[in-house]
Amino acid sequence: MATVTFKGNPVAINGSLPVVGAKAPDFKLVGAGLNEISLADYKGKKVVLNIFPSIDTGVCAASVRNFNKWAAAQDNVVVVCVSKDLPFAASRFCGAEGLENVITASDFRYQSFATDYGVLMTDGPLAGLMARSVVAIDENGIVTYNQLVPEIVEEPVYDVKL
Repeated sequence: MATVTFKGNPVAINGSLPVVGAKAPDFKLVGAGLNEISLADYKGKKVVLNIFPSIDTGVCAASVRNFNKWAAAQDNVVVVCVSKDLPFAASRFCGAEGLENVITASDFRYQSFATDYGVLMTDGPLAGLMARSVVAIDENGIVTYNQLVPEIVEEPVYDVKL
């Protein structure tokens, strides 16, 4: 079990991020059009998972904006922004911001991504949401990078090493 902080206060996380060099767990998430999204949908592409508590916070919104900009400069890379927000909220945000280089996905329906990826906050004021983190997966489904951001109100590293 990992621990992060939220405004300096410890918050327990249900597990650990997938280990670099290991096969990434498959997932089922809900896309902006209420469609199902899985890791298998991106076979043959590099996938960066931008995981965060909620699009309705400044730091989470900044991470989506920054990964959108980063993704525009990458080849064969898909950035999936994952939260427990309803797909409508994430879609509305990306539309209002003109963000076209990221895919938004929600764990609201299946509620297994947060557990399988070890990012579910189990206590504190954001319990039930996901800890800010980044996981990069290569074309063969192997984890090449992970970052659990130690303080929830801080931004992740954007220059992800694929």
